[in-house]
Amino acid sequence: MKRIGTLGIVALICACLAAVPALAGNVVGKVTYAGAAPAPKPIPITKDKEVCSREPHVDESLVVAADKGLANVVVYIKDAPNAPKMAIPAKAPELDQRSCKFHPHVQIIPAGGTLDILNNDGILHNIHTYPKNNPPINQAQPKFKTKMPIKFDKPDTIKLACDVHTWMSGWLIVAPNAWYTVSGPDGTFKIENVAPGAYTLSYWQETLGTQTAQVTVAASGDVKADLTFPAKK
Repeated sequence: MKRIGTLGIVALICACLAAVPALAGNVVGKVTYAGAAPAPKPIPITKDKEVCSREPHVDESLVVAADKGLANVVVYIKDAPNAPKMAIPAKAPELDQRSCKFHPHVQIIPAGGTLDILNNDGILHNIHTYPKNNPPINQAQPKFKTKMPIKFDKPDTIKLACDVHTWMSGWLIVAPNAWYTVSGPDGTFKIENVAPGAYTLSYWQETLGTQTAQVTVAASGDVKADLTFPAKK
């Protein structure tokens, strides 16, 4: 039994290594916004105020740092048929509806993976998805149902809402491969283990749309791919 277990571990390690190109670089950069950073716009809480007001609510559709770093930008390599698949994690990623707010606001999961939707608020939520390629979901999540697993089979960009608390808004990116990431609060990002070659890099932001840039990845090291979104008109 011990030998079988050891062989299984070795096989898993080999499979993981095989998914990473022998020669690979990283795409790193920072996404910024050309206009003035918008002031955080408060969102009025109109229902279940005792629970939903446990933390502040502001419009997250355009989050810009003081140095103009742009958060929540999905950065990915476009048209990459040879990219390795994004691994399905042993523990499913989570979407928390804490205080009637989606945490995180923008999230990436692998196609074929499961997302655990959490409700620890002790009140009724109703998750409503607006997909293009996956079946839509419009499902109540009462307070006793603290975790609701949902599988997403196809690559997609999915808007999230709650029909009970209409101000709740978020996005789920179901990625076809591992060359996807989302920019942090300061606008920085990193796509690791990219095979050498010339690529088109896409930058998607829910309010500003999509920008593209060309990037050439070497056999090792980092290549910079900074991008500035034009100011919103």
